[in-house]
Amino acid sequence: MSDYLLAIIGMALATQLPRLIPALTGTKKIRSRYLSRFLSSIPLAALGTLIIPGIFTVGGSVFIGLLGGLVSLAMAYKGVNIMLNIVLSSLFVSALIYII
Repeated sequence: MSDYLLAIIGMALATQLPRLIPALTGTKKIRSRYLSRFLSSIPLAALGTLIIPGIFTVGGSVFIGLLGGLVSLAMAYKGVNIMLNIVLSSLFVSALIYII
C-alpha cells in the first residue's frame, strides 16, 4: 500500500471517528473520561487549525499576526464578548497593516 493511500485512510479515520462515536453511543452518557475529554476537545482543535495559520500569514508579516493574536487572547482572558473580541482584533490588525 502506498504512503499516499495510508495517509488518506488515516485522515479519513481521524475525520469520521469523532463523528461516528457519538452517533454509535446513542443517547447514553459517555462513561469513559478519556473519550469524553477527547470528544470535547475536538472543536478547540478544529478552531486552532483554522486560526493559527491565519495568524502567521495576515498582512504579509508574522509580527502583525502575532500582535493581533495576542490582543485577541488578552481580550478573551479578560472575558470580552466573542463578537466584540473579533471586531476589535480585526480593527487592530487592520490598523497595524495600515500603519506599517
